[in-house]
Amino acid sequence: MGKVLRVDLTAGKWKVEELPEGLMRNYVGGNGFAARWLFDELKPGIDPLSPENPLIFATGPLTGTAFPSSGRWAAYAKSPLTTAIWGEAHSGGHWGP
Repeated sequence: MGKVLRVDLTAGKWKVEELPEGLMRNYVGGNGFAARWLFDELKPGIDPLSPENPLIFATGPLTGTAFPSSGRWAAYAKSPLTTAIWGEAHSGGHWGP
């Protein structure tokens, strides 16, 4: 149903992974998906500035369609300012065919 591109910048490697169908059905995309993904991926006590802190780029389910505002996307990671919760930044534009 959905895929994620996992990139390891330290090792210079990447792979495409299938997302569990339940994850997509329960969190649809965007904020909910990124929050769940960070919750699953972050190890307790991880330094926000370490290479182990995942940086997630997420789009919504309508990305690539002609629907108004469907070109929105956001970046998510553990915030170095709060160190307890994630930070996110939103942007817009074409992100698909």
